[in-house]
Amino acid sequence: MNVQETRVACRDAFAELASLACIHDPYPFMRWLREHDPVHRAASGLFLLSRHADIDWALKATGDALRGPAPGELARYFPRAATSLSLNLLASTLAMKEPPTHTRLRRLISRDFTTRQIDNLRPSIARIVAARLDGMAPALERGEAVDLHWEFALALPMLVFAELFGMPQNDMFGLVAGIGAILEGLSPHASDPELAAADAASARMQAYFNDLIQCKRNDPRHDIVSMLVGAHDDDADTLSDAELISMLWGMLLGGFATTAATIDHAVLAMLAYPGQRHWLQGDAVGVKAFVEEVLRYEAPAMFSSIPRIAQRDVELGGVVIPKNADVRVLIAAGNRDPDAFSNPDRFDPARFYGTAPGVSVDGKMMLSFGHGIHFCLGAQLARVQLAESLPRIQARFPTLVLAEQPSREPSAFLRTFRALPVRLRAPRRG
Repeated sequence: MNVQETRVACRDAFAELASLACIHDPYPFMRWLREHDPVHRAASGLFLLSRHADIDWALKATGDALRGPAPGELARYFPRAATSLSLNLLASTLAMKEPPTHTRLRRLISRDFTTRQIDNLRPSIARIVAARLDGMAPALERGEAVDLHWEFALALPMLVFAELFGMPQNDMFGLVAGIGAILEGLSPHASDPELAAADAASARMQAYFNDLIQCKRNDPRHDIVSMLVGAHDDDADTLSDAELISMLWGMLLGGFATTAATIDHAVLAMLAYPGQRHWLQGDAVGVKAFVEEVLRYEAPAMFSSIPRIAQRDVELGGVVIPKNADVRVLIAAGNRDPDAFSNPDRFDPARFYGTAPGVSVDGKMMLSFGHGIHFCLGAQLARVQLAESLPRIQARFPTLVLAEQPSREPSAFLRTFRALPVRLRAPRRG
């Protein structure tokens, strides 16, 4: 779409986001959409919100003006759910539930998946980071190019999840090989072959997690799966095996590819804006500011994959969203809204310095982890991985540069990579 031509309406923003131009750089189109069609009705009938204020409202309104689809409505919003394992697993995740079911499930997960539990992983994460950087160093020091996406950005969350779940590393590498297929199959416009590939990968993951749960029940360790299947003296309620499998499936899908993409984008920000690297060379507050700005500047998930159903007619910006309509939010557009973040296309960690996580100095919420009752359960885990990684990359390889332009996956949903080749800058002669 020619974003300079403001007189022509966009028929389907989802199709436009899947175009090669948007995969390379989606922000000009998002700016046009936000300014000219901020409450967009796609060809499929889905509504897509692109202004920060509207997205913030929609995320907070879940449970009031908006809700997740009820079990009996799955066929309406997911016509292929009757035959798709992936869509049924998605429907059973925490993100698709509403109170009181959501309240119960979130409580049962949160009593073990705590900030303290995640912080206890910091030494393990630091060890994994150091080992991955050690592995990259010989080739870089010989002047060779290394694919940072494969060697580090993908490997780190894989190994961290293996540690968190108490799994052998090789098993985790096998599981995550199918995540890309599952995510593409869950896209609103996935083809039948794409959904079939997603279902095959989901079946492998479901079978593995079922075996893992039985193993942890018989031989519990100090990992999160053992804790979730264990008894709690002060709370007799427990997750069923089906609920736990759904939770593990959802955690891996929601936290692996997005964390890898954010690591890639963080490294690209380090290389593109060397004047901002000082944030990674000081205290934890500066590192946190850099991390939050990366998450705002390059949201890894472009839009919400979970339906939010209008419980009544809702008017936004002069457009009526009818009752029972499916509403999605364009997170990346909201994060670049100038009404929320001044000079939004500028990479500036100062806007998050000394603030609460995700909140700018102007009090605006960074949207990449969602908001309200469906705020991302794994947000702290992602933040810890970034905070433990970026200063160590900067300190270990201060002369890191791009070896060639990175290549991206052709996905409208995830802004992620196929390769990110880097090398060390050659020393000047004379």
